[in-house]
Amino acid sequence: MNGPHTDLTIVAMIPARMGSERLRMKNLAMIAGRPMISYAIEAARSSCVFAKVVVNSENVKFKTIADRHGVDFYLRPAALGSSDTRSDDVVRDFMKHRPADIVAWVNPTSPLQTGEEIKDVVDYFLKENLDTLITVKNEQVHAVFDGKPVNFSPEGTFAKTQDLRPVQICVYSVMMWRSKTFQAAYDRLGYAMLSGKVGYYPVGRLSAVIIKKDEDLLMADWIVKGMNERKDRAIQYDDLADVQGNSGG
Repeated sequence: MNGPHTDLTIVAMIPARMGSERLRMKNLAMIAGRPMISYAIEAARSSCVFAKVVVNSENVKFKTIADRHGVDFYLRPAALGSSDTRSDDVVRDFMKHRPADIVAWVNPTSPLQTGEEIKDVVDYFLKENLDTLITVKNEQVHAVFDGKPVNFSPEGTFAKTQDLRPVQICVYSVMMWRSKTFQAAYDRLGYAMLSGKVGYYPVGRLSAVIIKKDEDLLMADWIVKGMNERKDRAIQYDDLADVQGNSGG
């Protein structure tokens, strides 16, 4: 499935742990009639940039999901299925048993991510010759960390949000690594998630919807159902609005 833009073998890994502390069995929770993990599988397939799409789980039940979608399955060691498992260890184990030049972690917790956006992420990774990539969302808001302004000054008039420099929040909808760089760092240091030349790619607001709790799942369900029901995405206004004129606020 790799596109003509590269001779490198790029594999999509979709992690699917059965357990979850905040949302029970979230990968199998239904969104608009489909298990959450199916959205990531289909988005990865439709991107047409991967040599293989592989569901990676410690539980063989996810092989049924993989078979249903016509993708590969890797049964990782049970020890890598606990809530204490480090992502570094999961990636290193996968690279060891499923060799590829580049591994992309396509996150099932971002079910609204599209194949087109995944392709854009991969293209950016290759164009910038990165070793590591993590997706982020741009937030053009007044941001504070540890009680101190990050992107605005407390002096003078309060800055307009459109004039602020965006802060970037990691959303992890896609994470990518060049395998040689990752494995070399892991073998040397014992960790490698931010190894080599690191880049960050801003994704759209839908891809930035991360499923961690039950309210996140409900919101994603409402969004997908709404998108399915409303094919016309044009913005609608109240009859009192003068859409031809200028408006403030």
